[in-house]
Amino acid sequence: MAISLDRLVGFHQKALSIRSDRMEVIAGNLANANTPGYKARDIDFNKAMKSAQYNQGSMTQTHEKHFAGKSQMQGEIEFRVPDQPDTGDGNTVDAQVERNNFLDNGMRYQAGIMLLNGKIKGMKKALSGGGQG
Repeated sequence: MAISLDRLVGFHQKALSIRSDRMEVIAGNLANANTPGYKARDIDFNKAMKSAQYNQGSMTQTHEKHFAGKSQMQGEIEFRVPDQPDTGDGNTVDAQVERNNFLDNGMRYQAGIMLLNGKIKGMKKALSGGGQG
């Protein structure tokens, strides 16, 4: 029976990729907390995962005669609905909300790494015969 690495770790790899992209978006929000007119953005993790699963197997276009592929995050970054009223400068970043989201996303990223490591350890154990001898 052939081992499919994509079946083994594909979901976790996609989840980690989306979490990493979300970290960058949130970090950008924090960096622009005092920029007049900046609108806070975010990635809806559940929507992005559904999109990633739907687009599984899509390829990147490397020549104009090739079929066009889709970026994983294309259309997934959205403006965040502000929780507080406008401060007058048009900036919608709430630094405390962004920090909390950053920490939450970071913890979920670490949990994903731990799950992925567990899968890989299990695969190594299965390939080595599970320590039987």
